[in-house]
Amino acid sequence: MSDDSNQAKPTSERHVPVLKDRCINLLAPAFEEARRRGETPVVVDATLGMGGHSEAMLQRFPDLHLIGIDRDEEALALAGERLKAFADRIDLVHAVYDEIPEVLEDLGFTEVHGILMDLGVSSLQLDERERGFAYSFDAPLDMRMDTSRGQTAADVVNNYSEEDLVRIIRKWGEEKFAGRIANRIVAARAEKPFTTTGELVETIRAVVPSGAAKTGGHPAKRTFQALRIEVNEELEVLERAIPAAVASIALGGRVVVMSYHSLEDKIVKGVFQAGSKSSAPLGFPVELEEHKAELKTLTKGTEVPTAAEIAENPRAASARLRAVERIKARRVA
Repeated sequence: MSDDSNQAKPTSERHVPVLKDRCINLLAPAFEEARRRGETPVVVDATLGMGGHSEAMLQRFPDLHLIGIDRDEEALALAGERLKAFADRIDLVHAVYDEIPEVLEDLGFTEVHGILMDLGVSSLQLDERERGFAYSFDAPLDMRMDTSRGQTAADVVNNYSEEDLVRIIRKWGEEKFAGRIANRIVAARAEKPFTTTGELVETIRAVVPSGAAKTGGHPAKRTFQALRIEVNEELEVLERAIPAAVASIALGGRVVVMSYHSLEDKIVKGVFQAGSKSSAPLGFPVELEEHKAELKTLTKGTEVPTAAEIAENPRAASARLRAVERIKARRVA
């Protein structure tokens, strides 16, 4: 059942954008550079959600054109309502964020000046109880960000082999009790297939030692994370999306990414670091133009929220921020 009190609130009250000011301040110089060249600044909010970051950018930059992408049709509808005052400056698209090049081509853009990604599960998806993302209340075992397609968490739990369940719970959830959990899931589903989050939580709780909750939080937290990542192919999508984003920004353009766990951050870090290094062979006397780094790192390693930012929005607590700027012109095929 949905949290009706929360759903009744305006979208702007239901959703507090994570690290809003810091993200926008990182993107702002790219928009200024576009204006200096006589271009209309264009930004992609690749994970639109309920539109909090987009609204703030559109308010701050009156000439900005925004392309909002989300795989969640409900999020698109809510964001569209929130952003209707800016209707002549936005394009909202139902797509997954690794499809940035295709979205831009369809809209007639060859490059953009900024791209923002706020990864992981959105506030909307956490707050909509019937979506099955949260372990704190009983709901259908779904977890799809795009409810129009794909397998559900119930499909994974009921149909994957024990070996595959161990693999995803250990790899995506970084859960040290993955073997015990998978074994208990397989035994339980033989008697009755899983249909709700509550059933799964009780099964997990039965095999995770109570002492583990003191350091690891709720016993189902890591398994739910693993299932969500598997259902939505989040890390596979991210591995395609980050290079696609880097390839889509103009000279002086910037990519800003917020991730929420180590596996996401590792992927982002790998692509950003590779683009920020010279490709000149070791000991090469002169760095040729083709060897120069494409990107400049804008953040000192991975930046974390301040205590004030966490107090404003507790969901920011696990956020990790990285950003780069394109300093070498794109190679256009």
